Order: sequence, then structure tokens, then C-alpha cells
Amino acid sequence: MFKIVLVAVFAALAVEASPRLRVQVPQLDGRIVGGVDTTIEDYPHQISLMYFTSHICGGSIIARNLILTAAHCTYGQSARVLKVRYGSSVMDQGGKVVAVVQINDHPKYNPSNIDYDVSVLKLAEDVVLSSNAQIIEMVSSNTQEGGRNAFVSGWGALYSGGPSPNQLQVVEVAEEDRAACNRAYGGKITDRMICFKNPGKDSCQGDSGGALVSGGAQVGVVSWGYGCADARYPGVYSHLTEAAIRAHIVSVMN
Repeated sequence: MFKIVLVAVFAALAVEASPRLRVQVPQLDGRIVGGVDTTIEDYPHQISLMYFTSHICGGSIIARNLILTAAHCTYGQSARVLKVRYGSSVMDQGGKVVAVVQINDHPKYNPSNIDYDVSVLKLAEDVVLSSNAQIIEMVSSNTQEGGRNAFVSGWGALYSGGPSPNQLQVVEVAEEDRAACNRAYGGKITDRMICFKNPGKDSCQGDSGGALVSGGAQVGVVSWGYGCADARYPGVYSHLTEAAIRAHIVSVMN
């Protein structure tokens, strides 16, 4: 199951938009399972990526006019159909909505295995920074893997295939050993991916593209997994210290 939140929206278009699928292929799921209510003031980097007026994925504010999300959320789409809502704790309500004018998917993004799953979106106007809209810094490029706890927030499904909440949710997860995660997924974990899990807690459909945050910095992007909160399969996130992932993000920022 992919952790993409596009499922409900693109279903109407006969397009599956959820790399967090809980089948034996990567799927987008994008929702929070086992989380708790939170507010945008606690996670002010959080945005809702919308297809026209409907939430499809999460994302994070990484510069005044740039949003980081997952490539599986934007691949094959036109910027003119996408908008970003920021500054709101409630899905599809409040905050401010701005148009997306440019999509910068990683040039090596591979939809068959969800590798290089990052995209940087340029906005039509700058985000107005406030207590409920803040830029989040990326983790230091020399940060070592292993042993980290992290938080992921979003409006994704409350359980695999289930409904999505109106109120922003957050869940805490712990880093899984890379080798163990790779074994669980039958060798599908690349260097561009990191894995986090917590029994009964996970990101899910609709959370795709959201930020995985540890120590106040973004360390990953919600990407994919098999099902949601399945103890056998950790959540898979794009790895922001990996050289090719980071280089793409920085190239757009500069």
C-alpha cells in the first residue's frame, strides 16, 4: 500500500493516486492510523495538496514559495489543477489557498517502485509566515541513520481503506533497521528510502507527501508501504539525507 492521499480524489478520475497500497506492490496510502488530534500551530509546516478543491496529499513548507511533497502525488499532473492550502488544522477549510505554478518531480522518479519519490512545488505567491505557517528545515546532510523517533502528521485515512478525519492527526513512529525493513519488503528498499514503524500506528492513504519530522527537522517524506499499520511492514519514507534526493531539492531551492 502506498502512502498516497490521492486515492479518493483521483478515483473520480479513474486514476489511482495512492502509492501507499497494502498489497504486494508499493502503494500510496497517506493517512494517519492510531494517531491523535493536533493543531496546525504544533505542525505549522503542514500543508494540504489539493486537486482543484479536494485534498489528495500532504506536504511541507520548505521556503516561502516552495512545498516539498511526494512525486507520486504529482507525477503526470499539470500544475494548473493543483493548489495548496496552508495554515489550517481542518481539511478543506480555513487557512489560505494558493495556486501551484510549477511541478519539479525528481527526474529519476520511478512509478513502478516509487524510487526517488520527492517533488518540489513552486507557488504562485509566497506563504505568509505566522504561528500556523512556518518553514521547516531539512535534516543535516551528515545525519546518521538509526535509532531515531519521529512524528508524521496529516489528514490521511484512519485505517487502511477507511475514512479520513477533518482534524489534523499526528503519530509517533520509530526508525526500523534498514536491513530488517528490506527483508520485510523482499529487497525493495533502496538507498533513497528509510523505514519507520510503531505497532498500531502509521501513515496511510492521504498522508503521502507529508513530513517525517525528528528533532525539529524534516528527515523524510511519506511515500509508500504495504497496508497501513501492519506490524509486518514498516512505513517507507523518502530519505532526505540521501545525496540524489537532497541534490534535487536543493537545486530547486537555489
